[in-house]
Amino acid sequence: MADRGELFVSAGTDVYTGMIVGERNKALDLDVNITKEKKLTNMRSSTSEITVTVRPPRPMSLDQTIEFIAEDELVEITPLNIRLRKMELDPNKRKIKTRS
Repeated sequence: MADRGELFVSAGTDVYTGMIVGERNKALDLDVNITKEKKLTNMRSSTSEITVTVRPPRPMSLDQTIEFIAEDELVEITPLNIRLRKMELDPNKRKIKTRS
């Protein structure tokens, strides 16, 4: 996971469609389902153990989130959380807007 990017949310955090959960190492945005567990079936060797280490999430202050956002993103501030999200929550509508 660490070679693909960095997470902003920790395990057990409530997330929703359109919420920005991390930073990708590449320039383009990537829509992911962070709540979906990866199935480890069809393994070549059932005796080998795979150790996956995940770096702790990067907490961001209000100033850092404002510096981080792009033109199509917003900062959502609540009494308990500071979240990053897309202006258009639906990924299909975002694709249509980028094409036009």
